Amino acid sequence: MFESIKSAFKNFSQGLTTRGLSDEEIQEATERLLRALLKSDVPYDVARTLVGDIRSGLTDIKMRRLDRAEKYINDRVRQAIAQTLSSLRTKDFYSVVAKTVEAKDLCIIVFFGVNGSGKTTTIAKVAKRLEDKGFRVLMVAADTFRAGAIEQLKVHGERINIPVYYSKYGSDPASVAFAAIQEAKKLKCNVVLVDTAGRMNTDADLMAQMQKIVRVTKPDIRVFVGDALVGNDSLNQLTSFDRAVGIDGVILTKMDADAKGGIVFAVAGFKEKQIYFFGTGQDYDSLEEFNPEVILKKLF
Repeated sequence: MFESIKSAFKNFSQGLTTRGLSDEEIQEATERLLRALLKSDVPYDVARTLVGDIRSGLTDIKMRRLDRAEKYINDRVRQAIAQTLSSLRTKDFYSVVAKTVEAKDLCIIVFFGVNGSGKTTTIAKVAKRLEDKGFRVLMVAADTFRAGAIEQLKVHGERINIPVYYSKYGSDPASVAFAAIQEAKKLKCNVVLVDTAGRMNTDADLMAQMQKIVRVTKPDIRVFVGDALVGNDSLNQLTSFDRAVGIDGVILTKMDADAKGGIVFAVAGFKEKQIYFFGTGQDYDSLEEFNPEVILKKLF
């Protein structure tokens, strides 16, 4: 995770330490860094801002003692990254759920994403985490069109001992979700996790269906589940879903298989969005809470 970006910053620091901190060397080194970040799936606007912050912290310094330069450069890079990641809100996911339950007795969370992003498995992981923290969860199979979608969620429910509400294939997803909320109240569950159909973000019918689910369920949290391996296309997907239904936060899956990690910076460039978790494997406990400090430690 983040190996590509980590290598880019390391090469940047070592290059300047070896060659010096003249204006010309700083200019050349930051241009190389910009190209390396773009290859690591960091969006151009985010990469340009990040590199600009780093450059501004170095150009005014005339360092003669190169034995101290590397620490200074790393500190400046770390500071710039921390500033970039600070745009991601850091509200604790569990605290938001707890406050909602306290205020309304029921927290409704709807999950969105395209096919293959790992959305259904991610819902099961989140459900287990919430149950472990004392919440009473009901998972809802509102993807009533994809063959096997209902069975997939039911299998997860059996494995983690969490109930699943479902209806027959072809049922109206919004009606299924609405009925599930009523069932959750009867079962005295206080968190409802709604699985929705995963199709391409360019599918107009899908977006209309998602909008209907939102109107009917009035979710407290709307989560986009994105595949880290698709790079910047995940940002395009997030943009489309946010425009259609209004996304509150993001869960990035397959982060353990993504050596680049640029998608994290892509979401950081998407204003006012929270990354809730990283998916780092197939088992139910392979869900890592997002923390900018953890990312900084991985990079340095």
